[in-house]
Amino acid sequence: MTTNNVFEDLLPMMANKLGGEGLIKELCNGFDLLMDKEKGVITLDSLRKNAAVLGLQDMKEDELVSMMKEGDMDRDGALTQMEFCVLMFRLSPELMEESWFWLEEALQHELDNNNNSFL
Repeated sequence: MTTNNVFEDLLPMMANKLGGEGLIKELCNGFDLLMDKEKGVITLDSLRKNAAVLGLQDMKEDELVSMMKEGDMDRDGALTQMEFCVLMFRLSPELMEESWFWLEEALQHELDNNNNSFL
């Protein structure tokens, strides 16, 4: 089981069920489950310890290391919440395509709210 297979199967389904905002909230919850509580980031050690919570217990060590390296944009050896969320979207090509729809939907919602406040 590779990281890609896991998230390509789950994230689009979650996105369709929860919508853009709900998906981001769930990703943040996932981050909270995986992070090192003392450091406030996901470390390789915290990922190893907590992967089973998200159904990733079958991931091999090299897959965990690869996931950390791929998501660690600032190369500090840990994943911040933003890096984790970006990684989850990058691991799901279908979500990358759908994210444009969500952005458009969020902008339209914001415009509608702003227009209503002027009325």
